[in-house]
Amino acid sequence: QVQLVESGGGSVQAGGSLRLSCSASRSVYVSNCMGWFRQGPGKEREGVAGISTGAGSTRYADSVKGRFTISQDNAKNTVYLQMNSLKPEDTAMYYCAADWELCRDPPAVTPGREAFWGQGTQVIVSS
Repeated sequence: QVQLVESGGGSVQAGGSLRLSCSASRSVYVSNCMGWFRQGPGKEREGVAGISTGAGSTRYADSVKGRFTISQDNAKNTVYLQMNSLKPEDTAMYYCAADWELCRDPPAVTPGREAFWGQGTQVIVSS
């Protein structure tokens, strides 16, 4: 089973910031696409951002461009999602995933690949 460990969710007021972290085993991390998707209450899953850990190229959903930044630390096999200017509509469970669909434009997530997802971390943005 692939292990992805997330941290960093929480509650924040609109306009605030949070940073999510996702650590993976090296075999999962290297030369892969790592990223985040989210699912809000009553909403479909939405790809948020992806980063190719080999090339460092990034992709973002239009809804987060200019506000969220995905980055990587190869020494730690970890990717980060810096979320700024948060809005109430960003409220969702955020999942880290190893999925090449997250490095498409726009990012997406492959159904049925739960084995390659983290446990999820809750982000709540209040107005």
